[in-house]
Amino acid sequence: MDHVPERQHAAMDDLLAELTALETELHHPGATCTRTRLERLLHPDFHEVGRSGTRYTRQVVIDFLADRTSLPQVVAYDHRLERLADDVALLHFASLETQPDGTHRHAARRVSVWRRTAVGWQLHYHQGTPAQA
Repeated sequence: MDHVPERQHAAMDDLLAELTALETELHHPGATCTRTRLERLLHPDFHEVGRSGTRYTRQVVIDFLADRTSLPQVVAYDHRLERLADDVALLHFASLETQPDGTHRHAARRVSVWRRTAVGWQLHYHQGTPAQA
């Protein structure tokens, strides 16, 4: 029997929706994030380990995302959330890019550590692991 109160389920659902929306902004759904928005979304201590295994700093990620001229068609799915502390959450999901011909590439399992700060939820760490499309 589930002993978690319904309001806690609702709060987790709300947080999952909020963090999924913030994560999706980083995937460029139709518009490039501005440098200012990226600086607000990415925690000052942010770093990433990409699906290639390469480690990226906050500044490298901001420069790359802000300067993109073509926007990938990223599809993210199977989002689930773990609350690690009141101000820390782990977002799990899968993603892939859809090519103009309908084929998929860059499939990955992903995790993001989000921290609630004075400016709101910020992405602290992200990692991608190659997966089957």
